Amino acid sequence: MLIQTASALWLVAALAAPAPQPQPYSPRKARKHFISLSYETQFVQPFGFAKHPLEELLGKPVSEVHLETFQYRTEDGLTVVNVLEYGKRASAVGATVYPFGSSVGATLAIRGSIETLPDIRVSFTGPAPAPTYVLTNGRAMDLGVGIDMSDRAPGWGLGAHAFVLGGIGRAHTDQLDGRRYFVEGGGGITSGPIGVDIAFKYAVNRFTMPVEHSIHMIPISVRGTVTF
Repeated sequence: MLIQTASALWLVAALAAPAPQPQPYSPRKARKHFISLSYETQFVQPFGFAKHPLEELLGKPVSEVHLETFQYRTEDGLTVVNVLEYGKRASAVGATVYPFGSSVGATLAIRGSIETLPDIRVSFTGPAPAPTYVLTNGRAMDLGVGIDMSDRAPGWGLGAHAFVLGGIGRAHTDQLDGRRYFVEGGGGITSGPIGVDIAFKYAVNRFTMPVEHSIHMIPISVRGTVTF
Protein backbone atom coordinates (compact mmCIF):
# COMPACT_ATOMS: atom_id res chain seq x y z
CA MET A 1 0.00 0.00 0.00
CA LEU A 2 2.85 2.39 0.84
CA ILE A 3 4.49 1.75 -2.53
CA GLN A 4 1.26 2.43 -4.40
CA THR A 5 0.74 5.71 -2.50
CA ALA A 6 4.33 6.89 -3.24
CA SER A 7 3.94 6.01 -6.93
CA ALA A 8 0.70 7.99 -7.16
CA LEU A 9 2.31 11.01 -5.48
CA TRP A 10 5.31 10.85 -7.88
CA LEU A 11 2.98 10.68 -10.89
CA VAL A 12 0.98 13.70 -9.69
CA ALA A 13 4.18 15.69 -9.08
CA ALA A 14 5.56 14.79 -12.52
CA LEU A 15 2.34 15.90 -14.24
CA ALA A 16 2.21 19.15 -12.27
CA ALA A 17 5.86 20.10 -12.96
CA PRO A 18 6.36 22.68 -15.79
CA ALA A 19 7.63 21.30 -19.10
CA PRO A 20 11.29 22.09 -19.86
CA GLN A 21 11.66 25.11 -22.19
CA PRO A 22 13.72 24.66 -25.40
CA GLN A 23 16.91 26.69 -25.53
CA PRO A 24 16.86 29.47 -28.18
CA TYR A 25 19.06 28.78 -31.21
CA SER A 26 22.09 31.05 -31.28
CA PRO A 27 24.22 30.56 -34.42
CA ARG A 28 27.96 30.94 -34.10
CA LYS A 29 29.13 34.29 -35.49
CA ALA A 30 32.25 34.89 -37.52
CA ARG A 31 35.04 36.66 -35.72
CA LYS A 32 35.73 40.25 -36.67
CA HIS A 33 38.28 40.98 -39.40
CA PHE A 34 40.23 44.24 -39.40
CA ILE A 35 42.41 44.33 -42.52
CA SER A 36 42.20 42.90 -46.03
CA LEU A 37 45.13 42.71 -48.48
CA SER A 38 44.44 42.37 -52.20
CA TYR A 39 45.96 41.88 -55.63
CA GLU A 40 43.90 42.45 -58.75
CA THR A 41 43.88 42.33 -62.53
CA GLN A 42 42.04 45.19 -64.24
CA PHE A 43 40.33 45.42 -67.61
CA VAL A 44 40.27 49.17 -68.33
CA GLN A 45 37.59 50.72 -70.52
CA PRO A 46 37.83 54.35 -71.76
CA PHE A 47 34.81 56.56 -71.15
CA GLY A 48 33.93 59.57 -73.30
CA PHE A 49 37.35 59.63 -74.99
CA ALA A 50 36.15 62.08 -77.69
CA LYS A 51 35.33 64.64 -75.00
CA HIS A 52 37.90 63.63 -72.36
CA PRO A 53 40.56 64.43 -73.41
CA LEU A 54 40.31 65.08 -77.17
CA GLU A 55 37.83 68.00 -77.16
CA GLU A 56 39.58 69.51 -74.16
CA LEU A 57 42.98 69.27 -75.87
CA LEU A 58 41.80 70.61 -79.24
CA GLY A 59 39.32 73.15 -77.91
CA LYS A 60 36.57 72.17 -80.39
CA PRO A 61 33.97 69.40 -80.84
CA VAL A 62 35.29 66.00 -81.93
CA SER A 63 33.38 63.13 -83.51
CA GLU A 64 34.24 59.46 -83.83
CA VAL A 65 34.55 58.18 -87.41
CA HIS A 66 34.44 54.71 -88.97
CA LEU A 67 35.90 53.07 -92.07
CA GLU A 68 38.82 55.50 -92.04
CA THR A 69 42.52 55.18 -91.26
CA PHE A 70 41.98 57.45 -88.22
CA GLN A 71 39.47 57.28 -85.38
CA TYR A 72 38.34 60.86 -84.63
CA ARG A 73 37.95 64.14 -86.51
CA THR A 74 37.04 67.65 -85.44
CA GLU A 75 33.67 68.84 -86.70
CA ASP A 76 35.34 71.52 -88.82
CA GLY A 77 37.40 68.79 -90.50
CA LEU A 78 40.72 70.55 -89.87
CA THR A 79 42.21 68.01 -87.43
CA VAL A 80 42.15 64.23 -87.51
CA VAL A 81 43.10 62.04 -84.56
CA ASN A 82 44.77 58.66 -84.73
CA VAL A 83 44.70 56.59 -81.54
CA LEU A 84 47.94 54.64 -81.78
CA GLU A 85 47.57 52.87 -78.43
CA TYR A 86 45.12 52.65 -75.55
CA GLY A 87 46.04 49.80 -73.25
CA LYS A 88 43.25 47.77 -71.70
CA ARG A 89 45.12 45.83 -69.01
CA ALA A 90 46.33 47.04 -65.63
CA SER A 91 46.99 45.68 -62.14
CA ALA A 92 46.83 46.88 -58.56
CA VAL A 93 47.72 46.05 -54.98
CA GLY A 94 45.72 47.40 -52.09
CA ALA A 95 44.74 47.21 -48.43
CA THR A 96 41.37 47.81 -46.81
CA VAL A 97 41.16 48.62 -43.10
CA TYR A 98 37.98 48.08 -41.06
CA PRO A 99 38.48 50.25 -37.93
CA PHE A 100 35.46 48.74 -36.15
CA GLY A 101 35.87 45.23 -37.51
CA SER A 102 34.01 43.39 -40.27
CA SER A 103 31.84 40.40 -39.44
CA VAL A 104 28.09 40.72 -40.02
CA GLY A 105 26.37 43.94 -41.08
CA ALA A 106 27.63 47.34 -42.21
CA THR A 107 31.00 48.74 -41.17
CA LEU A 108 33.38 51.55 -42.10
CA ALA A 109 36.01 50.69 -44.74
CA ILE A 110 39.15 52.69 -45.59
CA ARG A 111 40.99 51.49 -48.69
CA GLY A 112 44.34 52.46 -50.17
CA SER A 113 45.71 51.14 -53.46
CA ILE A 114 48.54 51.49 -55.96
CA GLU A 115 47.43 50.87 -59.55
CA THR A 116 49.07 50.86 -62.96
CA LEU A 117 47.54 53.00 -65.71
CA PRO A 118 47.30 51.87 -69.34
CA ASP A 119 49.61 53.49 -71.90
CA ILE A 120 47.98 56.06 -74.21
CA ARG A 121 49.47 57.30 -77.49
CA VAL A 122 47.59 59.67 -79.81
CA SER A 123 48.75 61.59 -82.88
CA PHE A 124 47.15 64.70 -84.43
CA THR A 125 47.20 65.84 -88.04
CA GLY A 126 46.17 69.47 -88.27
CA PRO A 127 45.86 72.26 -85.69
CA ALA A 128 46.62 70.88 -82.21
CA PRO A 129 48.56 71.96 -79.11
CA ALA A 130 51.18 69.29 -79.95
CA PRO A 131 51.62 66.73 -82.72
CA THR A 132 51.29 63.83 -80.24
CA TYR A 133 49.78 63.12 -76.85
CA VAL A 134 51.50 60.37 -74.85
CA LEU A 135 51.09 58.95 -71.35
CA THR A 136 53.29 55.97 -70.48
CA ASN A 137 54.35 54.00 -67.39
CA GLY A 138 51.46 55.46 -65.43
CA ARG A 139 50.54 54.61 -61.88
CA ALA A 140 47.98 55.93 -59.42
CA MET A 141 47.88 56.08 -55.64
CA ASP A 142 44.32 56.19 -54.31
CA LEU A 143 42.73 56.57 -50.90
CA GLY A 144 39.00 55.95 -50.45
CA VAL A 145 36.43 55.75 -47.65
CA GLY A 146 33.11 53.94 -47.75
CA ILE A 147 30.82 51.27 -46.34
CA ASP A 148 31.29 47.50 -46.40
CA MET A 149 28.26 45.24 -45.85
CA SER A 150 29.39 41.78 -44.75
CA ASP A 151 27.87 38.43 -43.97
CA ARG A 152 30.99 36.47 -43.08
CA ALA A 153 30.71 32.84 -42.01
CA PRO A 154 32.54 31.31 -39.03
CA GLY A 155 35.52 29.11 -39.76
CA TRP A 156 35.87 28.16 -43.42
CA GLY A 157 32.19 28.57 -44.19
CA LEU A 158 31.06 30.45 -47.29
CA GLY A 159 30.29 34.15 -46.74
CA ALA A 160 29.83 37.28 -48.82
CA HIS A 161 30.28 41.02 -48.72
CA ALA A 162 29.60 44.14 -50.82
CA PHE A 163 31.08 47.61 -50.67
CA VAL A 164 30.84 51.12 -52.06
CA LEU A 165 33.38 53.90 -51.55
CA GLY A 166 34.77 57.09 -53.04
CA GLY A 167 38.04 58.94 -52.76
CA ILE A 168 40.90 60.90 -54.26
CA GLY A 169 44.40 60.14 -55.48
CA ARG A 170 47.41 61.12 -57.53
CA ALA A 171 48.31 60.01 -61.05
CA HIS A 172 51.95 59.85 -62.19
CA THR A 173 53.24 59.14 -65.71
CA ASP A 174 56.56 59.64 -67.51
CA GLN A 175 55.13 62.79 -69.08
CA LEU A 176 52.55 64.28 -66.68
CA ASP A 177 51.45 64.23 -63.06
CA GLY A 178 47.91 65.00 -62.00
CA ARG A 179 45.08 64.61 -59.54
CA ARG A 180 42.27 62.08 -59.67
CA TYR A 181 39.03 61.18 -57.96
CA PHE A 182 36.92 58.05 -58.14
CA VAL A 183 33.94 56.04 -56.98
CA GLU A 184 34.05 52.26 -56.66
CA GLY A 185 31.65 49.47 -55.87
CA GLY A 186 31.62 45.70 -55.91
CA GLY A 187 31.49 42.59 -53.80
CA GLY A 188 32.45 38.96 -53.62
CA ILE A 189 32.56 35.73 -51.69
CA THR A 190 34.78 34.63 -48.83
CA SER A 191 35.82 31.36 -47.25
CA GLY A 192 37.77 31.83 -44.07
CA PRO A 193 40.42 34.49 -44.78
CA ILE A 194 40.38 33.93 -48.57
CA GLY A 195 38.10 35.86 -50.90
CA VAL A 196 37.44 36.75 -54.53
CA ASP A 197 35.87 40.10 -55.50
CA ILE A 198 34.55 41.75 -58.64
CA ALA A 199 34.85 45.57 -58.54
CA PHE A 200 33.84 48.42 -60.85
CA LYS A 201 35.57 51.79 -60.61
CA TYR A 202 34.94 55.13 -62.30
CA ALA A 203 38.13 57.21 -62.19
CA VAL A 204 38.74 60.73 -63.47
CA ASN A 205 42.39 61.70 -64.03
CA ARG A 206 42.98 65.45 -64.33
CA PHE A 207 46.09 67.08 -65.84
CA THR A 208 47.04 70.71 -66.49
CA MET A 209 49.51 70.36 -69.40
CA PRO A 210 49.56 71.18 -72.28
CA VAL A 211 46.08 72.52 -71.41
CA GLU A 212 43.75 71.51 -68.60
CA HIS A 213 42.12 68.20 -69.49
CA SER A 214 40.98 64.89 -68.04
CA ILE A 215 40.91 61.21 -68.91
CA HIS A 216 37.99 59.09 -67.70
CA MET A 217 38.48 55.36 -67.14
CA ILE A 218 36.35 52.45 -65.96
CA PRO A 219 38.58 49.68 -64.55
CA ILE A 220 36.75 46.35 -64.05
CA SER A 221 38.71 44.31 -61.51
CA VAL A 222 39.02 40.68 -60.53
CA ARG A 223 40.51 40.83 -57.05
CA GLY A 224 41.94 38.17 -54.77
CA THR A 225 41.91 38.99 -51.05
CA VAL A 226 43.35 37.75 -47.77
CA THR A 227 41.58 39.11 -44.69
CA PHE A 228 42.72 39.03 -41.06
